[in-house]
Amino acid sequence: MTQILRKKETSAREQTRARILDLLARQEHPEEIAQLLGVGIATVYNLQKRFLAEGLAAALSDKPRCGKPPVIQPEEKARLTALACSDAPPGYARWTLRLLADKVVELGYVESISHTEVGRILKKTRSNLIAKSNGVSGKSRANI
Repeated sequence: MTQILRKKETSAREQTRARILDLLARQEHPEEIAQLLGVGIATVYNLQKRFLAEGLAAALSDKPRCGKPPVIQPEEKARLTALACSDAPPGYARWTLRLLADKVVELGYVESISHTEVGRILKKTRSNLIAKSNGVSGKSRANI
């Protein structure tokens, strides 16, 4: 256990788990361990249970998570961002999330995508590409 605690390559989560197991081995009370390490009491009990059932390696590492596959790949995200930066379609002053979602599907970038997912993707860019302003209020512009 002390070898794991001395390694510099281990993650903080793995270090915390090793500390919990070390303190449990020293007969410390789970509530004291939780308070000392800043984790929930359930974490201590769950880790102890997992260690007893599956062993040290399983207790220290995370189980693989299935997760939902990404809806849109990085290349398509770039195309979506470029589309949002382009001029709005005729009859519209600016791109809306629904218009962008429909256009991305129409252009064949993805099979389907919701307007909320389009908003999440664009939110991760440095600026809001679909907003009317760049975020500077009129009051602030007067002082510039």
